[in-house]
Amino acid sequence: MIKLLDQQASTFADSLDKLCKVPSETSVDVRKVVQDILDDVRDRGDEAVLELTNKFDRADYKDIRELEITKDVMSSAVQQVDPLVINALRTSIERVEKYHLQQKEHLGATASWEYQDEEGNQLGQIVRAMERVGVYVPGGKASYPSSVVMTVIPAKIAGVKEINLVVPAPGGEISQILLASAHLCGVDRMFTIGGAQAIAAMAYGTDLIPRVDKIVGPGNIFVATAKAMVYGQVDIDMIAGPSEVVIVADRSADPSWLVMDMFAQAEHDELAQAILISTDQTLLEDVSQQISNLLPQMSRSEIISKSLSDRGALIRVYSDADATELVNRIAPEHLEIAVADPQKILSGIQHAGAIFVGNHSAEVIGDYSAGPSHVLPTGGTARFASPLGVYDFQVRSSVVQCSARGAVNLSRAAAILAEEEGLEAHSKSASYRIQG
Repeated sequence: MIKLLDQQASTFADSLDKLCKVPSETSVDVRKVVQDILDDVRDRGDEAVLELTNKFDRADYKDIRELEITKDVMSSAVQQVDPLVINALRTSIERVEKYHLQQKEHLGATASWEYQDEEGNQLGQIVRAMERVGVYVPGGKASYPSSVVMTVIPAKIAGVKEINLVVPAPGGEISQILLASAHLCGVDRMFTIGGAQAIAAMAYGTDLIPRVDKIVGPGNIFVATAKAMVYGQVDIDMIAGPSEVVIVADRSADPSWLVMDMFAQAEHDELAQAILISTDQTLLEDVSQQISNLLPQMSRSEIISKSLSDRGALIRVYSDADATELVNRIAPEHLEIAVADPQKILSGIQHAGAIFVGNHSAEVIGDYSAGPSHVLPTGGTARFASPLGVYDFQVRSSVVQCSARGAVNLSRAAAILAEEEGLEAHSKSASYRIQG
């Protein structure tokens, strides 16, 4: 079922390339559908949003105002949810808040700064939070409160003034836990709108739905395509692909733990990816056997089986350096280092979205309750992208304040370079400051 690869095999490079190939890009048909929706919402606003919501969510709303969920409805949902679930949700929120407060402090993420040079010029940077952010959360019968926590809380900590949330409600169904999580996280406004039309509404603005500065959160192919197509009108977090985990393990790891960590990724969908890397052939064989033993017990066994068969692998390497090099090449969304001396591996990791160190640090803890946001770069983009954080909800302005004396020398250099580039007005603009 799952592929067994050997780093020393002549076919390994080709096999790895096929394994790590990102699923095919959005089809032309999807882009055409999304473009039509974007154009419709931009041209007709609330009228289009109402029609599209009724069409795609099998609803019969008569007035656009019915699509907004009041704060009272969000608040009352807390009382409708099992207290054990609410307590778990509060734990998750507290952990995510604490982590991002630390992030803000240690990165100086909110700190504006300035300095004065020897000629009296004042230079610096002003850091401000975005004014309004939109969060997309999948909805219907499905319940993803963790998506609310992992997107809203970093924005809150960053200081965003208004956070609006959209969620589809097919057939009018929306989970109480999602409403409760929105209330507990401090969402300002919430709308039962989904799909590309929700992205369009937040990107362009309508009478009911305010235009935002940035859109974050997961969604289906139509949502992801819409986010990509409105980028430039607004900022977005990323275009997320299928979930993925790479595990580096040795004999210190429990094979059943490793298997369940792989299953935890594979059960997302058939395109999810789980890869185990080890220098220990016996461990790889044990894991393979445990996969066969445990898979029939899983409620989502068909999805897991398809994922592991198509995109999973057990990879034999021959040194820690080999393992590290392979991880950096893959640049996974999630990396588990399940070895006796994890720091040895960790020190060589350059590319990974979230790193889980040691046998007790299951990736699933990061999904819900560790503290960092679980919105992470996928498909090898950890080479240049980072986890969602406080910094993603801030903008920076550079500040230049020249003294009369300082402007003279700076203008001389500017005028010379402007002349060299053939920009006469630029040169004269600088020269006027020299002349005083």
